[in-house]
Amino acid sequence: MAEVLVYVDHVDGAVRKPTLELLTLARRIGEPVAVALGNGAADTADVLAEHGAVKVLTADAPEFADYLVVPKVDALQAAFDAVSPAAVLLSSSAEAKEIAARLAVRIGSGIITDAVDLEAGDQGPVATQSAFAASYTTKSRVSKGVPVITVKPNSAPVEASSAAGAVETLAVTFSAQATGTKVLSRTPRESTGRPELTEAAIVVSGGRGVNGAENFAIIEALADSLGAAVGASRAAVDAGWYPHTNQVGQTGKSVSPQLYIANGISGAIQHRAGMQTSKTIVAVNKDAEAPIFDLVDYGVVGDLFAVVPQLTEEINTRKG
Repeated sequence: MAEVLVYVDHVDGAVRKPTLELLTLARRIGEPVAVALGNGAADTADVLAEHGAVKVLTADAPEFADYLVVPKVDALQAAFDAVSPAAVLLSSSAEAKEIAARLAVRIGSGIITDAVDLEAGDQGPVATQSAFAASYTTKSRVSKGVPVITVKPNSAPVEASSAAGAVETLAVTFSAQATGTKVLSRTPRESTGRPELTEAAIVVSGGRGVNGAENFAIIEALADSLGAAVGASRAAVDAGWYPHTNQVGQTGKSVSPQLYIANGISGAIQHRAGMQTSKTIVAVNKDAEAPIFDLVDYGVVGDLFAVVPQLTEEINTRKG
């Protein structure tokens, strides 16, 4: 069976959930070979083996932390040359999509981004995508070269499947461009204790109807009762009510949780583009004609300041 490269997203050896989802998809089309780079790369092997990686290629060098993107592209190209895979899979984060695009250019292959499913095909892997703000579902395959595919988080289940997970050191020769952009400083992101927005199984978002930064406490309370991440519409972010890092939409982050709850969000196409692939969508809006109701599974026409606290109280009561 052909091998499939899987780029590992990890933090100091702690493998993030989207990578485990990629391993599930990779097993549909071949044998997963994981590529882990940077500090703690070797520590990822056990978890990756438990989820189907037949081999784990690791490399650690200062360049991965000190410079942007290109050193990782160099390493992934070295892995590509060593393995000759049937496909290369990465998660659809901003950094991984840049890595994927640069790799595709280097190896002369086509690229598919933001896939939501993957299956084997007679002429290569077939990816399912949502197009035009999820108004259409398409199936695509790369017609030239080895397909490079990025997959949206929460597109596949995490399934354990024990494999050898043999660890091999990857030899990487860095290109002249690798040190072109240096990281001068880092500011750790303050932890809220909530899940990462793009990986969360449940997302609770607020929009213009929240009517002020101080009122986002209502949204946060509902999110915390559900163990959810907090999102915001562009209108709320532009008004300064919530950080841009939490924006959901075409110019923000794209999410695909099991449950998405939109509060005081009208449902403009810009927002829909970032959340319409959610498995179940619930909306609370006092405007019965709001476009958001055209795509929801469940809609509540009502004042969010009355509805959301009642919902939060009911959830906490049932949990208690």
